[in-house]
Amino acid sequence: MRIVLQRVSSASVSVISQQEPSHTDAMPLPEPQGIGIGFLLLVAVSDIDNEDTVSWMSHKIAHLRIFEDCAGKMNRSIQEIKGSILSISQFTLYGDARKGNRPSFTAAGKPEHAAQIWDQFNEALRSQGIIVRTGTFGAHMSVQLVNDGPVTLILER
Repeated sequence: MRIVLQRVSSASVSVISQQEPSHTDAMPLPEPQGIGIGFLLLVAVSDIDNEDTVSWMSHKIAHLRIFEDCAGKMNRSIQEIKGSILSISQFTLYGDARKGNRPSFTAAGKPEHAAQIWDQFNEALRSQGIIVRTGTFGAHMSVQLVNDGPVTLILER
């Protein structure tokens, strides 16, 4: 699992389009989702990710101390500040552009597996008392954010 974590003052996501459903009835686009202070997570899943990966990453993110305390030091977690998370699935984080001009995405997880692990990850964060909003897996989305700091970390497990 590879995650780009951005500390934000606010963030939102709107689905522009999604894959066609297998039936003939067109599904309406989901409502835009947004948060205030917290984290924007861009989440990529590989085929080797499992429940242990989900547990480790969700614990790390819930306890990461990157919000300022009263002395201005990064010493508070998202749980302590009662922040929220906007979680966006983004397989392109596994893009490999070392050869040629078109990235290869072979390291990204198969969609069925990745969707399941991403859902488990979001539920694991929620189980720690954090409000989690999400984009839509596999959809074309528009993401807006106000990066606070800026503080951006890359987490990998």
